[in-house]
Amino acid sequence: MELQGTVKKLFETQTFASGFQKRELVILTQEQYPQPINIEFLSDKISLLDNLKEGENVKIGINIRGREWVSPQGETKYFNSITGWRVEKVFDNGSEPTQAMPQQSASPVSNENPFAGDDDDDLPF
Repeated sequence: MELQGTVKKLFETQTFASGFQKRELVILTQEQYPQPINIEFLSDKISLLDNLKEGENVKIGINIRGREWVSPQGETKYFNSITGWRVEKVFDNGSEPTQAMPQQSASPVSNENPFAGDDDDDLPF
């Protein structure tokens, strides 16, 4: 899957006691109702964020992962995470419309009535 948007926030790399590392990024999607989406980059993928800056437009390859956890009280909870594995900068402002925009014609638009010369009134109604 892919997500496209503007980099809203870049966080520092987190290193845990086990040696595990992750770095998070928040992008703001470009749609009718923009969404801030948090994406994790793990271990060897952290370096993909080194050349990014807040405000840049990006397309990110993602995987959605889920986990099940049972609390000490026996209650089961489910967690989702979005993990990034590819980052591509988008240089066309990344603003793809959610609806198709009408194409502009290269020829000038005429305001003349194309039916002005038709004197035939042979309409069936």
